[in-house]
Amino acid sequence: MRKIYLDYNATTPIHPEVIEEIKPFITERFGNPSSIHWAGREVKKYIEEAREKVARLINADPMEIVFTSSGTEADNFAIKGTVETFKEKGNHIITTSVEHPAVLNTCKYLEKCGYRVTFLGVDSYGMLDLDELKSAITDKTILISVMFANNETGTIFPIEEIGNIARQKGIIFHCDAVQAAGKVPIDVKKLNVDLLAISGHKFYAPKGIGSLYIRRGVKLRPLIHGGHQEKNRRAGTENVIGIVALGKACEIALRDMEKESQRILGLRRRLEEGILKTIKDVTINGHPESRIPNTTNISFHYIEGESLILNLDLEGIAASTGSACTSGTLEPSHVLMAMGIDPVVAQGSVRFSLGKWNTEEDIDRVLEILPGIVERLRSMSPLYRRNK
Repeated sequence: MRKIYLDYNATTPIHPEVIEEIKPFITERFGNPSSIHWAGREVKKYIEEAREKVARLINADPMEIVFTSSGTEADNFAIKGTVETFKEKGNHIITTSVEHPAVLNTCKYLEKCGYRVTFLGVDSYGMLDLDELKSAITDKTILISVMFANNETGTIFPIEEIGNIARQKGIIFHCDAVQAAGKVPIDVKKLNVDLLAISGHKFYAPKGIGSLYIRRGVKLRPLIHGGHQEKNRRAGTENVIGIVALGKACEIALRDMEKESQRILGLRRRLEEGILKTIKDVTINGHPESRIPNTTNISFHYIEGESLILNLDLEGIAASTGSACTSGTLEPSHVLMAMGIDPVVAQGSVRFSLGKWNTEEDIDRVLEILPGIVERLRSMSPLYRRNK
């Protein structure tokens, strides 16, 4: 059976060039970067080269990059580090109702600790209202945390405008860019971002490596205490293999982004147009224009998304109903609910996220298989029969 992977927002395969880059660090380049002898010095050099590559991807200075174990750790470091540092100034955080659980659940935890959190709503496209953001700011606001692009719908937020608002008010601005990094251009200087999180396994590096950009001059309380690694900002022996891999993945992304984004956007449009042409009662969720090129979230009315995913899987096609971090829950997507989508319709939503090794043949195979699966599932749906 031919296997087709359309869940690149959950994770990506490791790029062959990344694999080649890390091979020496599995064998002869094994030293601890903190060691002052030849084995440690050799490895330390490659960590700093990787730091430069990550910085170039987002137009940062290398010393503003701190390596972490994941995007989730980077988000936790940014949020908890900020509120710990600025707790004397205020206790108010602003975020959105459609953030990744790494941000949402961290903010909910801080609510229990006595902080006040404003969860901004979004419209039917998943877009926030800048006027609502401005109105939410008080003299106690110490942090604004808004994702670059939504992991379920792909909707891109107006990060530059948010950055300008935060900078004018003297508020720290954190951006979870996990789903955007490597897919669309990011310039932290232009965007006025203070803190920005990325995750390697979302763009062809291994799992277990991420980074947090910390703008020069911004002080954060460390999340992890121990040794003096990462200039006392993140303790623990460095994940050298992951760091080198992340650096190479950033280098490749910067090199290939423009061409690859256009190719993937063409595949996404081919998929969306094919579905709309061959299947009735479907809705594309997310912003029609301000969206990362690889992501489409589609509601198939009158069926359950989980059933559709399982039937696609039987045909060798991998997709998802939303964030991998919330997989297994029976609740409708919190993102789609925040967008005002009917809960029953939301339950029938599927996310297709495309990537480097997808082809037109993959898309055509999905379009060949999908209508029959939808028709079969709808034929068993009392809701469909009642409405038809």
